[in-house]
Amino acid sequence: MTDLSPFQHPRFARMYERTSAESEQRGTAEHRDHALAGLTGRVIEIGAGNGLNFGHYPGTVTEVVAVEPEDRLRALAERAAKTAPVPVQVAPGHAEGLPAEDNSFDAAVASLVLCSVADVNAALAEIRRVLRPGGELRFFEHVRSANRLLGLLQDAITPLWTRAAGGCHPNRDLAAAIRAAGFHIEHLEHIHYAPLRFIPPHAHILGRATTPD
Repeated sequence: MTDLSPFQHPRFARMYERTSAESEQRGTAEHRDHALAGLTGRVIEIGAGNGLNFGHYPGTVTEVVAVEPEDRLRALAERAAKTAPVPVQVAPGHAEGLPAEDNSFDAAVASLVLCSVADVNAALAEIRRVLRPGGELRFFEHVRSANRLLGLLQDAITPLWTRAAGGCHPNRDLAAAIRAAGFHIEHLEHIHYAPLRFIPPHAHILGRATTPD
């Protein structure tokens, strides 16, 4: 069994449990709806956290396998799965080594998680591996600002922020990383909002990408 001890961040998990409700009310829930709209078939969710996506899956999804490495957040996700509108199986695992077979999913969801993986290129390679040819990746992520000064500020705070926020890197260009992993981005939106009162508005991307047929 994969050793998940490097992925345990109990202090961050407790903080995320408290702050995520506010984030949902400040627009994140609406963005989740948009990100997941129209999904069909079998879906793997990468880094499910406390399961806040589960209530937003459309009825056309036949199964969700939700992978989460952090013990406290995974327990909360298991609780959320019991009331989800679609079948959800919560599984221990991490993005760089997904517990799934090749070509076994119609779609993958990465929602506010690619900022925190240690090796984003390895995580995206794993997502490609488990998707069938022509499968899709739905993503909703916060990213490095296109504004030069804000981007430099994100660069400056990243080392401290990463240690305090469960490995989060606020300065990643994730659209470029998704393209570099061999995905074709078919739809991309740039969103600027503040999910929490005490954090200034910052850049997010939301979209859909596909693997080669």
